[in-house]
Amino acid sequence: MVAQLLAVETHAQEEYILVFMASALVTICVTIVFFIAQLFSNASTIINWLALGAIVLVVLVGFGLIGWTFSQPIGKRQWGGDLPIVAGLVLPNLATVLVHWLFVRWRLRRGFIKAQVGA
Repeated sequence: MVAQLLAVETHAQEEYILVFMASALVTICVTIVFFIAQLFSNASTIINWLALGAIVLVVLVGFGLIGWTFSQPIGKRQWGGDLPIVAGLVLPNLATVLVHWLFVRWRLRRGFIKAQVGA
């Protein structure tokens, strides 16, 4: 939804197909990684490290894309067109990682409480 809102607000065209596909790819990968992390005995610690690593990775990719945009020759710079796409790539993916992290942490705590009550 964040990517769609950015696309509507910036009057984007077909370049946002990349943004939507990247958001779907990140969502699938983060879902699989967090699901596997739940199966470990110290899942809470692993999930925290995975979330931190994913956030750092997304932020580094964002800084890399911003640096690449600013490193273009002056005649080829299109900041008005490039920066909304960079924001569309970074912000929805950050939101995806944070929502997955919050949901998985909540689910683990709830499962832990049920396990204690059932024991």
